[in-house]
Amino acid sequence: MLLSLGLCLQSRGWAQPPQDVFPRDYATVRAAWVPSDTRLLASDGQELQRLRTDFSSRRGDWLPLSGISAALQQAVVMAEDQRFYEHGGVDWLASASAAWSAVWGSSPRRGASTLSMQVAALLDPALQRGPEGRDLLQKFDQMQAARLLESRWTKAQILETYLNRAAWRGELIGVDALSRVLFQKHASGLTFRESALAAVLLRGPNASIQTLVRRSCALWRELDPSGDCEGLRDFVQIVLSRAHEVRFDAQALAPHWARLLRNAGLADARGEIRSTLNRGLQETAVRSVQRHLSELRDTGVTDAAVVVLDNRSGAVLAYVGSSGGLSEAAEVDHVQAIRQAGSTLKPFLYGLALDQQRLTAASLLNDSPLGLDGGGGLYVPDNYDHRYGGWVSARTALASSLNIPAVRTLMLVGPDELASRLVALGLPLTEGGDYYGYSLALGSADVTLLSLSNAYRALARGGNYAPVNLLAQPGSGPQAGVQLYSPEAAWIVGDMLSDRSARVRTFGLDSSLTTRYWTAVKTGTSRDMRDNWCVGWSTDYTVGVWVGNSAGNSMRNVSGVTGAGPIWHDVFDWLYRNRPPASPSRPAGVEARAIVFGGHLEPRRTEYFLGDTAQSRFMPPEAGAEPGLPRISEPVDGTVLALDPDIPWDRQRLRLRAVDVRSRPVTTDVRWFLDARFYGEGTVPDWAPRTGVHVFELRDRRDTVLDRVRIVVRKGSFTIGAASPAGVDAAAGLAAGASSAANNP
Repeated sequence: MLLSLGLCLQSRGWAQPPQDVFPRDYATVRAAWVPSDTRLLASDGQELQRLRTDFSSRRGDWLPLSGISAALQQAVVMAEDQRFYEHGGVDWLASASAAWSAVWGSSPRRGASTLSMQVAALLDPALQRGPEGRDLLQKFDQMQAARLLESRWTKAQILETYLNRAAWRGELIGVDALSRVLFQKHASGLTFRESALAAVLLRGPNASIQTLVRRSCALWRELDPSGDCEGLRDFVQIVLSRAHEVRFDAQALAPHWARLLRNAGLADARGEIRSTLNRGLQETAVRSVQRHLSELRDTGVTDAAVVVLDNRSGAVLAYVGSSGGLSEAAEVDHVQAIRQAGSTLKPFLYGLALDQQRLTAASLLNDSPLGLDGGGGLYVPDNYDHRYGGWVSARTALASSLNIPAVRTLMLVGPDELASRLVALGLPLTEGGDYYGYSLALGSADVTLLSLSNAYRALARGGNYAPVNLLAQPGSGPQAGVQLYSPEAAWIVGDMLSDRSARVRTFGLDSSLTTRYWTAVKTGTSRDMRDNWCVGWSTDYTVGVWVGNSAGNSMRNVSGVTGAGPIWHDVFDWLYRNRPPASPSRPAGVEARAIVFGGHLEPRRTEYFLGDTAQSRFMPPEAGAEPGLPRISEPVDGTVLALDPDIPWDRQRLRLRAVDVRSRPVTTDVRWFLDARFYGEGTVPDWAPRTGVHVFELRDRRDTVLDRVRIVVRKGSFTIGAASPAGVDAAAGLAAGASSAANNP
């Protein structure tokens, strides 16, 4: 038989192997290897994320022999080709033994393919085993190819190629996929026990548990005579149960960013994406999200997202799309999800008013109850804490996130003007200003965290807007943009948002918004506490954080300063862990001037002005009037009420309330009149409404009219708007023709 085999080989050119394209050189084979996962790399080349893109098989990285456990190399050689280091591609002794067994059946049939022959078949599809096995001529070709391979490659290159190209079990191809999925470790750390099991999987990847235990135990004892096979069956069962693990790598730092860049076509031919993400920063953001959401788990919070932008280049330095295991929808990219903006739109409103010179940072705005025609009734904005501060400066109003002054500012600018500016800043508003009305001042529009953060980046760039730059490379130069705000207005807005004293009224001096270095920051919470935000910038970076729930469920007592704020603070502290940032330089067009306020409304300070808007003294309109002049706060002038037919008439009530200029309840020295008739003095009982037009007056003891409101009461089978803004006792069932906005700061 051996003689006929030699004659056949000679007839097929064995003596003079053909010099064709097989085998390709080792470097070419290795370079052509493509993993089944796209790999997201950080700016320094470190791996951040793997993203499955090829579902035909599971392939990891190509590992050099130095990165593969010596135990596994020894186990594979012992199990597959014991004379690998002695033969020249064909093991004639093994071939003869296999042929003898096939003819006489004196022992179980065993193949004689060497590692070199198997590598040849892996490299040349024509040599691969078909459904019926290999015929004799195909076996001869495989032997010839193995001899050629041995003449051009080293033994180390052949073994390395085999370990990286072999099919182990199921969809797992290559030692990297094997070790990461089945053994959940790097291939360099495989033990003798693990290596023995891996090696026997090559011979029988679909063998039964009993067969695998028996074979791996025998091989383990050959490798290590001290090996103890007790408990091996349980070990094998646990390992094989991982064969269909979805997760390829325990470390998943940026799945959403990897998916976004892959969909943008930024992966190279090897399936790698070199991104601008900073690994240390990304890890810090992920840890901060996990830690703070764990602390908030009793408040109904399950999700968060973080984005960090480089102000100069527009590069994304960190991108956390969800809270991972804490999330109810971990695959949803919350950086790109549409959410209500809350108070985060206020800086763009005040910047617009400053540029139009409709107000200055020191201009006084009246923080008192306000009712506006909303089309279907009154629009009655309210502050988060339901308190009013009377006359406050624009600086205090913005920094402390007061709602009513913001609405009064929008009355100066106009909803259409603000909506157009927000669209120019890249925010995804789907309607015009008329649709949102004055509620746009309080963030009734929907935005994404990425678009909102990039809009803030425009303020950080001195009012210059440029889109997020997905193609930016580490160290990229400044990005060209469009000037939407003057540098002077953008600088003043930043100065207002960095002023700790100005935000004391709402946030106090010691909060998550306070940093050791210069930062400008704004928080926001949407209606019913469904979303809260914290977005801010330094001279170098813009950081945006969203906290909420995927399903839009309300949180319990979580605002921007307690939910998103701590994460924002952690991220900035990491960015400036080694050095403090410089404060932004004041533009030449900004004038500094010492100012005072009449009535000691606010302390003396240095304020900053645009153009010729500077002045030194600011007086409230009531400065010449008696301090604390009372007025009617409930009901609001112009309210339209509808009696509820389902509730007895005598059970429906309208609350009557008077306050002073500081919004403190007035209970003495005032008298109430209804339709010119005396109703009561001081604190009066709620009124049982009657249909018709009615006028309430508030008078002092000298019968001087201090305030007057007009309301309409109708019979109705429906309710218009919401009850509480007009002071209606909700339990009584009376509804007011008004809508309310009380977004949190």
